[in-house]
Amino acid sequence: MGIREEQKERTRQAILESAVRLLRERGISGASVAEVMKGAGLTVGGFYAHFDSKEALVGVALRQALGERWRQLLSVVQSSGSEALEVVLRRYLSRRHRDNPAEGCPLPSVVSEAAHAYASPQARDALAEELETWAEGLGALLAGDKGLRRQRALGVIALLSGGLSLARALKGTPLSDEILEACRALGRAALRGA
Repeated sequence: MGIREEQKERTRQAILESAVRLLRERGISGASVAEVMKGAGLTVGGFYAHFDSKEALVGVALRQALGERWRQLLSVVQSSGSEALEVVLRRYLSRRHRDNPAEGCPLPSVVSEAAHAYASPQARDALAEELETWAEGLGALLAGDKGLRRQRALGVIALLSGGLSLARALKGTPLSDEILEACRALGRAALRGA
C-alpha cells in the first residue's frame, strides 16, 4: 500500500471513529456529517471521498461499534455457560457502562431512530446483522435446544439494551441503579431457564 492509500485509510478510520463516538453518545441524527467530520478534525468537503452518503457511514459505523462492544463483552469471559453469561450481564448492565455512553454500546442511542420509516436500510441491515452475531454468540453459551437458546439470547439482548436505555434515561436517580440490578437478576433467571 502506498503512502497516499495509507493516508486515505487513516482518514477513513478517523471519520469512522468520530462517527462511532457520536452514534454512541447522540444516536443517528446526532451524528451529522458536519459533526462527524469536525470530530475527526476534518472539513465536510472531504467526506464523500470516503463514503457515498451519511447512510453508508452509519451502516459501517454501527457494524464497527456493535462488533467492538460484543468483542469487549466477551474479552473477559474465561469460561462458558452461566458463568460467562453472568460476566456479560454484569459488564453490560453496569454503572460504568451506563455512565460512559461514548465508550459503550450504541444500541440505546440508535434503536428508537432505526425504528422510524425515515431510517436507512443500511442502519437496519447493520443492526440486524450484528444482533444476529450477538444472538448466535450468546446462544452458544446457553444450554438447551437451538430454538430455545436463540429465543433466550434474543430476549436477553432486548433486556440488555432496554435496561441500559432506561438506566441512562434515569441516571442520577436511585431508580437507575435499581433498574440495572433488576435487569441483571431477570437476565440470570432467564438464562437459567427459570
